[in-house]
Amino acid sequence: MLRRFYKSLFISRRWYWLFVSVILLFILSFGISLLFTIAQLLLLFVVVTSMLDYLILFTRKDPVLVQRELSDRFSNGDQNPVKLVVINQYPFRIRYRIIDELPDQFQRRDFRLDGELRPGETTELFYELRPTERGEYIFHDINVFIKSPFGLVVRRKILPSKKMVKVLPSYLALRQFELLAASHNLAESGSKRVRRQGQSLEFEQIKEYVIGDDIRNINWKATARKGGQLMVNNYTDEKSQQVYCVVDKGRVMKMPFDGMSLLDYAINATLILSRVALIKQDKAGIVTFGDQIGTYLPAGRRAMQMTNILEILYNQQTRFHETDYEKLHALVRTRITQRSLIVLFTNFESLSGLKRELPSIRAIARNHLLLVVFFENTGLKQIQTSGTEDIEGLYIKTIAEKFAYEKRLIVKELNQHGILTILTAPENLTVQTVNKYLEIKARQAI
Repeated sequence: MLRRFYKSLFISRRWYWLFVSVILLFILSFGISLLFTIAQLLLLFVVVTSMLDYLILFTRKDPVLVQRELSDRFSNGDQNPVKLVVINQYPFRIRYRIIDELPDQFQRRDFRLDGELRPGETTELFYELRPTERGEYIFHDINVFIKSPFGLVVRRKILPSKKMVKVLPSYLALRQFELLAASHNLAESGSKRVRRQGQSLEFEQIKEYVIGDDIRNINWKATARKGGQLMVNNYTDEKSQQVYCVVDKGRVMKMPFDGMSLLDYAINATLILSRVALIKQDKAGIVTFGDQIGTYLPAGRRAMQMTNILEILYNQQTRFHETDYEKLHALVRTRITQRSLIVLFTNFESLSGLKRELPSIRAIARNHLLLVVFFENTGLKQIQTSGTEDIEGLYIKTIAEKFAYEKRLIVKELNQHGILTILTAPENLTVQTVNKYLEIKARQAI
């Protein structure tokens, strides 16, 4: 009981300053006797006021109510809102400080919210959190420190508010791209309009000829059966093409950027690209691999496909091994028999690293339309644009330019073998990948 009392009672700075003033007055009273009486009166005032402050703060069992409102899941890499509803149940004005015990992953030890409330007043406090890794995040208790108008004693109230939140791949960005894809307008995200070429030959139905139909599509056999009534074949845009997002989980994808790993950027882009593909009437599938094949989800358009994709991506973790592209090629050869668009999210830092894996990559590209997506090293870009003041700086800048040149050689090497490529900064990955898919879709290249 005594331990709980000490946990809930604190002395404010104002009390300490008053107590120091009392001590100084007693010391000075040795030379000035009049100050002794003033010091006694001030001491009595501090004691009485402190007792009164304690009584009005601790007589109420639930002086302040705080309720945390947040979603059951957070979006990785995005700002997620959290709301605190604070209610003052005292009959007087209070000052408060709220310390919300955030999940350990955020590593924030200086988080606090200060304010004042009138008697019976309710207020709402908002703040945002940006997680940088997937997983389970646990919010702990809410600590409220309360001061009365006297401001001498501080009451601490611990409100149990433990809650677990799942951090999933970036579903907030997913909603944004859903709207853009549905409206066929990605101009705001940096896309280019691509003129649609050619005509799909996917048959839809036979219907009666009306003025304006293409006479080249007249079905003469059906016309003969109808006794001379012209019948035409009706065609529609080809749909339900297969789009597979293949995510590399090797050690090269552990590289960090802005708090997130390259794997997390690839997972966010995979989620959004899969959703856009489904909106465009294509079938979306997932493959993850490292030194072993991880997860394989066949391409489909079932109602639960996005739920399955989200669940698979949530559980993916980087493996600290070299990636085995031969096993990937074996899976693609045996499991993906229909020609598909395969979007490979990986990373190459050198041309020699690409050439080791090039035979397997070329083998995949023979039967499928392969798009290789890998990352620019933005840290090297900053070094290239910065000035140099000494020989060491010049040496570092030269090495950075060499690695950047290697990236351009990788793009050239893949293009020479007819393999599509995207070299992008991590923050532009999603937009670049979706734009490329829409361009491929418009050209009917699959």
